[in-house]
Amino acid sequence: MSRSIKSLIVLVLLTSWVSAQGTMTPELLWKLKRVSGGVFSPDGKWVVHGVRSYDIVANEGDSDLFLINVTSGKSRRITEGPTNEGTVQWARTKLGVRLFFLSRRGKGASTQVWVMDPEGGSIEAVTHESGGVANLKVSPTATRIAFTKDIKLDKEVVDIYPDLPKADARIIDGLMYRHWDRWSDYKYSHLHVAVLGDDLKATPGLDLMAGMKVDCPVPPFAGSEQIAWSPNGEEIAFTMKIANNWAESTDSDVYLVSADGKGRKRCITTGMDGYDNDPIYSPDGKYIAFHSMKTPGFESDRNRLMIYDRNKGTIRDLSLGLDQMVHGAVWAPDSSRLYFMSETRGTNQLFSLDLATKTLKRLTKVGAKNWGIRDVAADGKSLLVGVQDMIRPWELGLLNLEDGRFRRLTDVNGDIYKDLQVPTVKERWVTATDGKKIHSWVIYPPNFDPQKKWPTLIYFQGGPQGQIGQWFSFRWNFHLMASQGFVVVAPNRRGLPGFGRAWNDEISKDWGGQAMRDILSVTDDITTESFVDAKKIGG
Repeated sequence: MSRSIKSLIVLVLLTSWVSAQGTMTPELLWKLKRVSGGVFSPDGKWVVHGVRSYDIVANEGDSDLFLINVTSGKSRRITEGPTNEGTVQWARTKLGVRLFFLSRRGKGASTQVWVMDPEGGSIEAVTHESGGVANLKVSPTATRIAFTKDIKLDKEVVDIYPDLPKADARIIDGLMYRHWDRWSDYKYSHLHVAVLGDDLKATPGLDLMAGMKVDCPVPPFAGSEQIAWSPNGEEIAFTMKIANNWAESTDSDVYLVSADGKGRKRCITTGMDGYDNDPIYSPDGKYIAFHSMKTPGFESDRNRLMIYDRNKGTIRDLSLGLDQMVHGAVWAPDSSRLYFMSETRGTNQLFSLDLATKTLKRLTKVGAKNWGIRDVAADGKSLLVGVQDMIRPWELGLLNLEDGRFRRLTDVNGDIYKDLQVPTVKERWVTATDGKKIHSWVIYPPNFDPQKKWPTLIYFQGGPQGQIGQWFSFRWNFHLMASQGFVVVAPNRRGLPGFGRAWNDEISKDWGGQAMRDILSVTDDITTESFVDAKKIGG
């Protein structure tokens, strides 16, 4: 073989290798850093957030905290090492402004509450709770902290039969011996409160749910959003689910309890038999907003925005008449309105809803994105938001509430993306068998050539009622799929939110009916394209 031919072969192989390195791979997906949280400092000058990264060789991940100057955009790491910091919050304490967070510091240590001076002071332990804690919430007065802790209330086989210490068995007398991906561990997550001393050391936590075989937050997916402090730090609103038929019921409720643990727990959603959760006090202390699904047992019902008047004891539906869902509601600093996220035609958009007039306003102007609210600036002029799409995972930025302008604050994966060849994402509308229009996202491979034949994947969304939005999943990753040379079609078929309540509900009692016909219609439509290899279609 001549030297020129050998050189040509080497060049071709090198070009192929470079091209492969320039697109998303499973290994590269795991190198992407993951932004979490995001909270304004009390003066609005700083934002603290987490970043999680993974080491494939070590088969482990680590989360660290970063501090961003809002004006300059400059960022610096304030924690490091294999200690997994998260759930960070600012607080004005007697020692000055401090950061409270959860961390597992030390080999084999449990997760505890820690505090640090953001100006570079040392990190000190706040709690020493056996078994560790979760779901930290610092009171507005920084005199108490709330957290959850697992309390064992059920007996294991070895507790019932101490003469059989090596018995490896379970006694099952109810359906909830396993929930989602976890076995029952005979423990319940209970809300606790601890008092902070002048040195910011916490007293042992007081169990506000002592003896109760219920959880807060409600499993399997809820978190600290189900716990809220009153503005004066004297009361806590939280979510519990007390139901005899736990596996069949969605009847969770919002309760109020004194922070000192005295007095009874008071349910403010009595008679509301659906899914009530995520309480949040208005800054002026007059109201508690919370999310609610009306229909018992229907976990995909419309998520409403309810307002509880603390003086009158009345509840009203602020979102009455809206043909859309409400998620992640937060109050404006002057208590005049709430901001929330809602599914909208294959995306997640941000809205405001006026408390007095019920005027709805869309805040986000860029459509093909998923937006999420992280915090509200104390001056009420901007939101700290997360933004993602099918190409890139979450990053943080500021959304100006006066003119809608967005300014990015983080770019944690910029070095990876700067030379990456990425897919192209487009909308496609198809006529259904009943004449209605079906929305789909089509993800085309990098360097897509319409003159070539491409294998095609049809993505079937489960749930069964969760929108195919502009999310970047680390499990079902369209960017990765397309980068392997597939055209990916993801239809928002019947039964998915974001296209009105009627569209969402049409799957009820008809799973396998019109929803499946929608998927077939989308599949038939895409196969009319000359670039689709009709012999290589899968789902």
